[in-house]
Amino acid sequence: MYASREDIGYDFGDDSKVGSKPIKPNPNIDGGWAWMIVLSSFLVHILIMGSQMALGILNMEWLEEFNQSRGLTAWVSSLSMGITLIVGPFIGLFISMCGCRKTAIIGGILNALGWILSAYASNVHYLFLTFGVTAGVGSGMVYLPAVVMVGQYFQKRRALAQGLSTTGTGFGAFLMTALLKYLCTEFGWRNAMFIQGAISLNLCVCGALMRPLSPKDVVSEKYVVRSNSEDNQAKTLSHSAETIKSNGVLSEELEKKEEATNEEVLDSVQHIEIGGKSRSGRNMYGLRILKTVSQLTVTVRKGFAIWYSSYFGAASLFTNRVFVAFIIWALFAYSSFVIPFIHLPEIVKQYNLSSQNNIFPLTSIIAIVHIFGKVILGIISDLPCISTWNVFLMANFTLVTCILTLPLMQTYVSLAVVCALIGFSSGYFSLMPVVTEDLVGTKHLANAYGIIICANGISALLGPPFAGWIYDITHKYDFSFYISGLLYMVGIIFLLIQPCIQKKQPKEKSTEEAQV
Repeated sequence: MYASREDIGYDFGDDSKVGSKPIKPNPNIDGGWAWMIVLSSFLVHILIMGSQMALGILNMEWLEEFNQSRGLTAWVSSLSMGITLIVGPFIGLFISMCGCRKTAIIGGILNALGWILSAYASNVHYLFLTFGVTAGVGSGMVYLPAVVMVGQYFQKRRALAQGLSTTGTGFGAFLMTALLKYLCTEFGWRNAMFIQGAISLNLCVCGALMRPLSPKDVVSEKYVVRSNSEDNQAKTLSHSAETIKSNGVLSEELEKKEEATNEEVLDSVQHIEIGGKSRSGRNMYGLRILKTVSQLTVTVRKGFAIWYSSYFGAASLFTNRVFVAFIIWALFAYSSFVIPFIHLPEIVKQYNLSSQNNIFPLTSIIAIVHIFGKVILGIISDLPCISTWNVFLMANFTLVTCILTLPLMQTYVSLAVVCALIGFSSGYFSLMPVVTEDLVGTKHLANAYGIIICANGISALLGPPFAGWIYDITHKYDFSFYISGLLYMVGIIFLLIQPCIQKKQPKEKSTEEAQV
């Protein structure tokens, strides 16, 4: 597969340095503690994404309890799922300031609090705040660090590691559905949410496992030597990462000046603290508080500067054209995967296939094959002769073809085949962090992937209501699949166009230099 800037040793203008510095590799990269990170991310996907896939059980209980419309009640689940992804860019700010471990632990507490407070809901609007917003934000604070940490700990087997960790979504959908159904039957939905809140505290344990790498370990990743079979595509797509690096020189210089100023402030506080020991012991407590506040201020300002420069500064991610195309793709892609989950039961009912679907639901076929798709696509992408980008595009083409042809299938067998293909091809979700890291580099992964999942969240939030609105007008679900499929195809076309433009730019520059 093509490699990222770190993987190929691309040093923006000095390729001779590749492999010139013998650095002892960290045993935790691609091994050791890295597999504990995969386990942690796997459990996060079970507890967060799996629980969200099982919210249909609670949705039925809320409809019966509050006697509200289906549309209004459904917004509780939509808010929780959408906010989990939409808050991605803001979670990137927390990661820049606090790191992945602290962000995930705080998110675990917030998520559990949202579940517990929802047990005391008196109306649907109360659930909007407690479950939709509070639990949703907490989920986002755990989900993004779980993905980012896997990307930091793996280089050679990133696709496989991401595939294994994200299979927790499929396993969680089965486990959490069975668990919530049992708890609601035995204890009622309020006690079920309270118990689920206690279970969600395990997210704090998952966060504690996210041990950060030292800066030396992160830096040493750039000296990994690339294979000859990857050179052509590496040069093309690493050029997009070069855009961010080259535009970020000014912001890095300003950051160094700011750090020097902050260190002077801390030194002066320490000097006052030492002098205070000889003068009066009463002022020591106040000086320690002042020192702590100063250190916290330095951390916040530094984290905010990194976050701000990634989005709005000279090193903005939006100067990367391929990454912008990736965002446009993400705005259309996720809804095409969510819509079949929501509308398949109604399609089955229209074709009088309910009896067969009750034996083995089509949505279960998607979920089961989806697990295998993530792992298999991850293994294929890690092969030295295979490009992750090509695997990613082929999976997208397969999925959009299935979305467009699904309304034409009117028998259970044909629908089952199409659903199996949807499940397998949607396994490309495990490749999204890998592709993002290859486009922008490890340093910008948290902020960049935050933008991507934010776009996915908008798609997940607006896609299903849009499909329902189309049905209200046409009284058919066919057009919902056709329109979402065509929009999805537009996103794929953007992905195809931008890499071609990136290839032409180096050639144009070399021609101009030759003329000069």
